[in-house]
Amino acid sequence: MTDLADLADVGRDLRRGGYSRHGFDRVELELREWFTEEARRRGLDVRPDRNGNLWAWWGAPGPGAVVTGSHLDSVPGGGAFDGPLGVVSALQAVDLLRAGGFEPAKPLAIVVFVEEEGGRFGVACLGSRLMTGAITPEAAARLTDADGVTFGEAAHAAGFDPLRMGRDEPALAHVGAFVELHVEQGRGLDVPVGLASSILAHGRWRYTFTGEGNHAGATLMEDRRDPMLPAAQLVVAARRAARDGARATVGRIAPNPGGTNVIASSVDVWLDARADDEPHTREVVERITSAARRAAADEGCEVRVAEESWGGTVLFDPALMADVRRAIGEDTPALPTGAGHDAGILAAHVPTAMLFVRNPTGVSHAPAEFAEADDCAAGVAALAATLEHLASAGDAR
Repeated sequence: MTDLADLADVGRDLRRGGYSRHGFDRVELELREWFTEEARRRGLDVRPDRNGNLWAWWGAPGPGAVVTGSHLDSVPGGGAFDGPLGVVSALQAVDLLRAGGFEPAKPLAIVVFVEEEGGRFGVACLGSRLMTGAITPEAAARLTDADGVTFGEAAHAAGFDPLRMGRDEPALAHVGAFVELHVEQGRGLDVPVGLASSILAHGRWRYTFTGEGNHAGATLMEDRRDPMLPAAQLVVAARRAARDGARATVGRIAPNPGGTNVIASSVDVWLDARADDEPHTREVVERITSAARRAAADEGCEVRVAEESWGGTVLFDPALMADVRRAIGEDTPALPTGAGHDAGILAAHVPTAMLFVRNPTGVSHAPAEFAEADDCAAGVAALAATLEHLASAGDAR
């Protein structure tokens, strides 16, 4: 747990609790420096790619590489384990392999993806989406944070050229297999280490309700066109529409201008929806959208809906999962996850798998997120065994 302890004071959020670490902000840049130093201390060759992702190579980059890693950013007020556990475990897996005298027969790399959570620019897994072409560099560059800074501006300030970003064929061609270790984000794991079988289909939508700004004291209730009312009804509609295993969440609302004694002129509401497949997810969103349109019309308001991101159902590579089980135990359980990951974005392009470390609280994206030290050690051992198996001379991949 020493490496995680090194990060304990970086990006603490005194208002929300937990941590706020976002792509290319001061805190995330400090974490990137920490990773670079730790990787180089282990003799790894650290190279950023053109999309801002960091790669630490054990051996020369080349085709068929075995790659692991995760991310260092967080949601606002997030926990200590989501992302950093996978990065720290990758570094310590290298330590374990070296201590045992292992020499990889294939290139081996640790990757740190930028802006996985989408906490600053609104689109999750931005680094892996850019790398795979799931988002265009033009669309990514236009994304804006709460202070009006675009992703393009932030990337440029961090030393990257937004005009050179986009699908990275050489990087994709190097990856023979990608295995991401992550803290489990629910209560689905009752042993220290498990596998992910799939990721639910999920997306983010932005609803902009427009009405008439006015004075809170001087405007009679019957004379109002208050966009906050349909916005509030959308929140309730989300809870009612999500059933049969679906999930629908409103975690962010932004009224404009945001004064206590002001009727808002507009309200932005962000919806996160997830279900077992695309038709089910989109059915949930359609029910919520219909309710939002009715509520807006009843209040004399308008509503505009924009899909900000989308990821279909991901089924992890069965052959790679079988390889992982051969390395760590055939009885290792596998479970679906409702959380998105860079491994899910890469899955459409290269074989991917995920290892989960047990979370006894069942809480994630919040300060109570946790994993026991012994379980983290078991995760490191499982990841090291997986990397050894995949990067050995006898492996068919």
